[in-house]
Amino acid sequence: MQKRKLGDGGLEVSALALGCMGYGKAREIPDRHEMVDLIRTAVERGVDFFDTAEVYGPFTNEEMVGEALLPFRDQVKIATKFGWDVDPDTGVHRGGVNSKPGHIRAAVEGSLRRLKTDRIDLLYQHRVDPEVPMEDVAGTGKELIRQGKVRFFGLSEAGAESIRRAHAEQPVAALQSEYSLWTREPEGEVIPTLDELGIGLVPFSPLGKGFLTGKIDESTRFDSSDFRNSIPRFSPEARRANQALVGLLRIVGERHGATPAQVALAWLLARKPWIVPLFGTRKLERLDENLGAPSVTLTADDLDEIESVGSTIHTEGARYPEEMLRRSSL
Repeated sequence: MQKRKLGDGGLEVSALALGCMGYGKAREIPDRHEMVDLIRTAVERGVDFFDTAEVYGPFTNEEMVGEALLPFRDQVKIATKFGWDVDPDTGVHRGGVNSKPGHIRAAVEGSLRRLKTDRIDLLYQHRVDPEVPMEDVAGTGKELIRQGKVRFFGLSEAGAESIRRAHAEQPVAALQSEYSLWTREPEGEVIPTLDELGIGLVPFSPLGKGFLTGKIDESTRFDSSDFRNSIPRFSPEARRANQALVGLLRIVGERHGATPAQVALAWLLARKPWIVPLFGTRKLERLDENLGAPSVTLTADDLDEIESVGSTIHTEGARYPEEMLRRSSL
């Protein structure tokens, strides 16, 4: 597996990261053994960068990731997140955000315990808290780094101003934000800011929550609990309109013997050397498919075609409900 550096601070990770959010989010985890095996298989395939958060569950996801990675702890980098108003004792998610310094410190202690580790390699603020100055948040991150409990500090879904304010207090190693061929808003202000400041980008949903794999169309039916039911971009009408983008990925992929998912990931890898896409899957065959993406070398002509044809394709539907979009612009 190729390696990449996130930010100017020296955090080096595998070119692709595995997002573990989909594992163990419920209190009862019938396939826990299979998901632990999948995480460990990813390590064997060369992945050394894994992503979780206290709010996933809450707590159950960190516990599972900690169990899965314990035998490999010195070979991997674990990223987790604080920032939602989760009771550190009971795990009750009280709604809204909370990045008060005391809450951050309590969240980190809980994460260290559940992850069965003495340090968090990359600690993200999950969402910006408009009630807490960014300088206080980043300052708390700096304190945790001094104590050796955290190695690197990051932000998630933060706007350019928040990034600059945090970075001035404590160097930000990476921003996690949604970025893909059908979610290109970060190219406006965020990516130029990261480039200027020497901050890495970890795009989540690089496959458009599954849509860019080419396995979802307007007739696909999601389980009633599937979050995509609430996303405007996943309405049947939007899915029908957005097939044009998948068609473009298929055309490019045919020239390389690659799947649409591999082309979508390869496109992100070609954008900047400090971009590390973060994908999630519950299936071994999808893991292996996605890990083939770094071997797909898109030519200048491929990239020009994706840019020129892609610019004529309008992505139908918002990526999130309106309230979530407002928060991610802070």
